Amino acid sequence: MPTAHVFIATSLDGFIARQDGDIDWLLSRDNPNEDHGYNDFIKDIDVIIMGRNSYEKVLTLGPWGYTKPVIVLSKTLAGKPVPKELEGRVRFMIQSPKEIMVSLSKEGVKRVYVDGGQMIQSFLRDQLIDDMVITQVPVLIGTGRSLFGEVSDDISLSHVSTKAFPSGLVQSHYRVNK
Repeated sequence: MPTAHVFIATSLDGFIARQDGDIDWLLSRDNPNEDHGYNDFIKDIDVIIMGRNSYEKVLTLGPWGYTKPVIVLSKTLAGKPVPKELEGRVRFMIQSPKEIMVSLSKEGVKRVYVDGGQMIQSFLRDQLIDDMVITQVPVLIGTGRSLFGEVSDDISLSHVSTKAFPSGLVQSHYRVNK
C-alpha cells in the first residue's frame, strides 16, 4: 500500500481557508526567499490526491503548477471530462480513500500527497495518513475551513521536528501513530 503524506499550512487558529475558500491570508505571507521544504517534499511524491474544493481553488491561481499526476476525488466531477489542458495530468475519480490507495498500489505508486481539509480528514478517519507537515501562519482569521474536523477516536501523533522561519511561520512535522 502506498504511504500518504500531508504538507499544508493553517492560520494560527487552525483554518486552511476562509469560509468562501479564499486563501489570501496565506498567499500574502508567502516569502519566496524562505525555503519551507515543499520542493524537497514533492520530489518523492508519485501522485497528488485532492478534493473538488482544492482542485477548483488551484484552478483560480493561474497556470497549472503541478508536475505530478493529480487525482481529484469528487462525486460531482466523476464522469465529467477533464479540461483539455489538463488531460493526462488530472483524473477525476469517485473511489473511497481506501479503494484509491489499493488501486494506486496496483499501479506501483509508493508515495501519495493528500491535500485539502476534507480529503485529509477522510484519509485520517481511514487511518491512511503516515505523516503531516503543518505550517502555522502567524495570523488569526477567526472562522473558516478547519484542517481537522471531529474525530470519533483520538489520533495519536509523534512529534518529529519543528522549525521556525524569520517570517514567523512555524512548521511542525508529525508522524501518525497507527
